[in-house]
Amino acid sequence: MTEAAKAAILIEALPYIREFYGQTVVIKYGGHAMKDESLRQSFALNVLLLRYIGIHPVIVHGGGPQIGSMLKQLGIVSEFRQGLRVTDDATMDVVEMVLVGKVNKEIVNLINVQGGGAVGLSGKDGQLIRAQKLEMAVEREDAPPEIIDLGKVGEVVSVDTKVIDSLQQAGFIPIIAPVGVDEEGNTYNINADSVASAVAVAVGAKKLILLTDVPGVLNNEGELISSLNLEQTIQALDQGVVTGGMIPKIKCCLEAVDGGVEKAHILDGRVENVILLEMFTQGGVGSEIIKK
Repeated sequence: MTEAAKAAILIEALPYIREFYGQTVVIKYGGHAMKDESLRQSFALNVLLLRYIGIHPVIVHGGGPQIGSMLKQLGIVSEFRQGLRVTDDATMDVVEMVLVGKVNKEIVNLINVQGGGAVGLSGKDGQLIRAQKLEMAVEREDAPPEIIDLGKVGEVVSVDTKVIDSLQQAGFIPIIAPVGVDEEGNTYNINADSVASAVAVAVGAKKLILLTDVPGVLNNEGELISSLNLEQTIQALDQGVVTGGMIPKIKCCLEAVDGGVEKAHILDGRVENVILLEMFTQGGVGSEIIKK
């Protein structure tokens, strides 16, 4: 690449840097991007670059595979209902230990080693995430809905942003484990995409970015849909264009945009520097969901 070409890349990025300066971007970090070492380093550098140019990243992370591995080591058998892990008290202890004590601190260290200032949080810190038990009912043909008790699986009731605001004002990058607590002090494991969406709305984020292991939203021919508004997204859900594990991710994006986030993005975390490619290039990558 010539020096002129390098300069052209920087010039292309300039209007986007200007647009996002001083804004908050919430990124859900998980999937292959969390496991592959080169992608881990790429992610850390992307986040650090955002912070250095005046953008405020907030990271929410998952950790399902790490939880599963630890439960297996401890001889605790997991039961899944509708794709969600049934979480009894013993399992919740392991979930919290892995998410808050291991995965969260690994991500904090990953960014700090590169010269960043990351601080790990769970929903218990500063009453960040108020949760309640997730009530799940499954429709059955010619029978009343089946009520499924998932144990300590929760959903977000509210987000108190004071601790995030304080860290951002001091120049730190918040790294949030998706664990919440209810009014009685009970701890719940919450889907990381849902936490990221709720946090994005609460902090008034410019963007919500979900890193996944797929290129984005695909149509029935397997082609990438680069942009959808709220109405088109709902149609895609109703018509079965969006299926499987993409459904809850799309719903989280809908909730974020409907709640005031300007754009929500589903990006392929297996692509190196995918965050920068989305935010600072004219074409962008992945799929975006916008209001209109």
